[in-house]
Amino acid sequence: MSELTLVTGGNGFLALHIIHQLLANNHPVRATLRNLNKADAVRNAMAATGVSTDQLSFVKADLLNDDDWPKAMQDVTYVMSVAAPVFVNGETTTDEMNQTAKNGTLRILKAAKSAAVKRVVMTANFGAVGFSNHTTRPTTEADWTDPNEPGLSDYERSKLLAERAAWNFARKENLDFATVAAGAMLGKPLAGHISGSFGLVNQLLDGSSKFIPDIEFVISNVEDVANAHVRAMFTPEASDQRFLATNGAITLPQIATLIRKQRPALVEKLPHRILPAWVIRLAAPFSAQARNGKLFLSINHHPSTQNAQQRLGWQAKHSVNETILTTVDALQA
Repeated sequence: MSELTLVTGGNGFLALHIIHQLLANNHPVRATLRNLNKADAVRNAMAATGVSTDQLSFVKADLLNDDDWPKAMQDVTYVMSVAAPVFVNGETTTDEMNQTAKNGTLRILKAAKSAAVKRVVMTANFGAVGFSNHTTRPTTEADWTDPNEPGLSDYERSKLLAERAAWNFARKENLDFATVAAGAMLGKPLAGHISGSFGLVNQLLDGSSKFIPDIEFVISNVEDVANAHVRAMFTPEASDQRFLATNGAITLPQIATLIRKQRPALVEKLPHRILPAWVIRLAAPFSAQARNGKLFLSINHHPSTQNAQQRLGWQAKHSVNETILTTVDALQA
């Protein structure tokens, strides 16, 4: 029998693509779910892609609970640590978010270490890597965001602190470990599950905004990110490495222009006025959202994926424009 891979948060946007790619390559998968009544949705998503679910199983596990993980890790060779704790807006303080993110990550790593798994690959975030690079030098995996960076969101800080804690644990405990960091993750959803990054595009289409902020974002296609995870899992040279899996960068006005040209039926939904950078900077002292926007205006949006290319043989297969249009079509559907 092939070696079993545990994928945490199996019904998530990225996790579904990882499961699909593993099953398509005949690797058995055990997926964790906080509620097992979501298992049928995952099976149906795989069946819709033409992939057999004969090698797919499920186990109940929650990042907030120690008790579930020994059973989840039983007979597992590899672990994909993809899930993140779910936060409800306005109901979690910054300190609670940071602590919960770290504890959830360490809960998985400790269970993986106890089960003597072969390797853990963790989903990371570009916000933990490149949000303190205010130079023209491309961001690389050697970079770390300063947790005290002005304008850094609570979510990005929690992901940063969780990754830091994970690396400290892995090196202290000699755990074979790697991370794959993505930018704003967009692309084709499976089972109707989307990522929070879809809000970048949806804000242009849902009528909630009268202006288009002139801000640039690093984009990652979910299928390419999943492929980087799978390669990092099975490539010996991936051990003890961070990888950036990004497809390019685009501004919100450029997204709007792309939609106007390629999806003309949606033109009436789009805002027509651009919010210039100087207004965002001017508003920063008075608004957390503007402070985050000001940070985006100052950082380098052109990270290097050379490490993933050289060590994993990874290449982004989807253009940024293709990724945006796939996201637009998914939102409309």
